[in-house]
Amino acid sequence: MKNIAIILASGTGERFGENIPKQFYQFEGKTILEHAIDAFEKNKNIDEIILVTNPKFRDLAEEILSKNDYKKITKLLNGGKTRVESSYIGTSEAPDEANVLIHDAVRAFVTQKIIDDNVEALQKYEAVGTAIDTVDTIIQVDENEVITAVPPRKFLKRVQTPQSFRASLIKKAHELALADKNVSFTDDCGLILRYNLAPIHIVDGDELNIKITHKNDLNIIKNMLG
Repeated sequence: MKNIAIILASGTGERFGENIPKQFYQFEGKTILEHAIDAFEKNKNIDEIILVTNPKFRDLAEEILSKNDYKKITKLLNGGKTRVESSYIGTSEAPDEANVLIHDAVRAFVTQKIIDDNVEALQKYEAVGTAIDTVDTIIQVDENEVITAVPPRKFLKRVQTPQSFRASLIKKAHELALADKNVSFTDDCGLILRYNLAPIHIVDGDELNIKITHKNDLNIIKNMLG
């Protein structure tokens, strides 16, 4: 079965503090987007890459693709206004019988082990998430910032990407979401849960697979890389 990575690079990165989205920011000699593409390009289990970009900065994405000798990128698509919309656009281009690994471009240093573990888990499960344990106690609050619950930490994890699925399954989830005016989710596993389509198996993430949101996150990554 074909394994297709769908890299979502359509965010605006407003919190990053630059005049371009953070995925186009230079770090360690490459853009953040290039680091993300490289991880899937070199992985032996990935057959194809679909890149979903911000249409306002499509020229930057095209420039990156033109200067690199990527062998696996087959499509460059314009993304939507939300992450879920962009995910829908990307997954729509995948054959139903394929596996898709949906990944945020700003998690640029996803490890080969995470990718391999997602692909391996898809041999048994239709839906796979990536997550790491939380070392902090997590509290739940109401609209007045008053604590309403302190869930047991052993049952809580921090979500990362990729989130991986049989293409036919995640397509069905997106179709249901399109017809559901009340839906509002920031990730694809949430859609699977909402419509109770399949159990979601979790594989271990990695601290290096941090979501780059602020510039200080790059300092954290630099320290981890040594």
